[in-house]
Amino acid sequence: MILKAKERGNARQLASYLLSMRDNEHVELHDMRGFVSDDLNEAFEELDAIAGQTKCKKHLFSMSLNPPEGAQVSREDFERAVARIERKLELDDHARALVFHEKDGRRHAHAVWSRINTDEMRAKNMSFYKQKLMDVSRDLYLEHGWDMPKGMIDRSMRNPLNYSRSEWQQAQLSKQDPKLIKAAIQECWKNSDGTDALKAALEEKGFFLAQGDRRGVVAVDVRGETFSLSRWSGVKAKDVRERIPDADFLPSVQDTKTHIASRMTDKLKTYIREVDDGYKRASPAIEHKRQQMKARHGEERKAEYARIAEREKREQLARAARLPKGFSGVWSRITGKLSKIKDQNEMEALRSWQRDRAEKDKLVARQLDERQRLQDAVRKMRETRAQEIMQIRKEIAAYVAMKRGDIPSLAKRTQSEEQAKTKMRERSRQGADRQRQRQRERTRGRGDDRGREF
Repeated sequence: MILKAKERGNARQLASYLLSMRDNEHVELHDMRGFVSDDLNEAFEELDAIAGQTKCKKHLFSMSLNPPEGAQVSREDFERAVARIERKLELDDHARALVFHEKDGRRHAHAVWSRINTDEMRAKNMSFYKQKLMDVSRDLYLEHGWDMPKGMIDRSMRNPLNYSRSEWQQAQLSKQDPKLIKAAIQECWKNSDGTDALKAALEEKGFFLAQGDRRGVVAVDVRGETFSLSRWSGVKAKDVRERIPDADFLPSVQDTKTHIASRMTDKLKTYIREVDDGYKRASPAIEHKRQQMKARHGEERKAEYARIAEREKREQLARAARLPKGFSGVWSRITGKLSKIKDQNEMEALRSWQRDRAEKDKLVARQLDERQRLQDAVRKMRETRAQEIMQIRKEIAAYVAMKRGDIPSLAKRTQSEEQAKTKMRERSRQGADRQRQRQRERTRGRGDDRGREF
């Protein structure tokens, strides 16, 4: 599983985030260790108070444990992973809290340790923790048989379409899939060797080169959103300057936006709005279904946990009733019978505890599976919408090029594309025919050889 961690302060804000239901469908405080209070907010206030007696500002070590998509991970698996991390980082004796979050049909965990050693009142030095966590992460992928990310095997094989949080936020504002945006810009960069070729490639996909205010060369899409060319193409600013030496002669962002806006047709704008409106109409229905599922799952868990708690109470009373009282209790202690009864009760209590945990995990796994099926539908709808918008943007770019006189008309462009596709299909068919002809000749030759042997 992916392990992400950092040193931080402000325990109160972190406790509020861990217990927040705003972005999560289910939140469970699973385990706390080393605190006086069993309330997470009060427990983290204890950590702030202890850290106040030291000079340490970032006295917390916060970590998220994210299993691969589609993986069902039990409580025991998370606990074993946390225990391994503790041993690796030497945090075994430090106060710790473990919280489970569920969102979009996936379950992940948050573990928070206090860095302060209360015996010495000094903060634990977390040197090289990223490399140590990478080692643990690799081991977890191997032990569970999960497909390991290529970047974890060899950093040179890291997915070039990975994007930073700032890139994701920018893409979200423009309602576009950041993977498609980055893939489009990177493809244009790789397939061009100069300013004109790059400009033509970008405009084919609906982006227009411009001179940015602070970021050098940028690409402006048909909605007026700007993207840093170096960042989104995955190259250095020096490489951009080498390929576009005359960047000072590019139009400004505002001039480019004006240029695009003047050539946008009302019909194509309507197409984009129709796609967005269709998505907005579908989104409330799916969101309503998600909220209904969330409420139903919450009620199911509440009823199941109450049933398990009631059964546990009955079993505790039954085990307590076995213990002899009065003179019989004194005699059973002398004969050793009391010790056997206690051993039996402890064994039954352990088995009951394991059974209860397994039943809770079974319920959660079933609900996560149902939630993942809904999320698959959401993901498919988003991908379809993103693909449609990307196609419309290409058409807008072609229309702008047509108005500038770069191509005669959209109809001829479509006709030429169809002709190109027809030629490709014809070449493919001819190649297949030649392959079949060679296969027949080889078969016939083998038959002739066998005839000569006899």
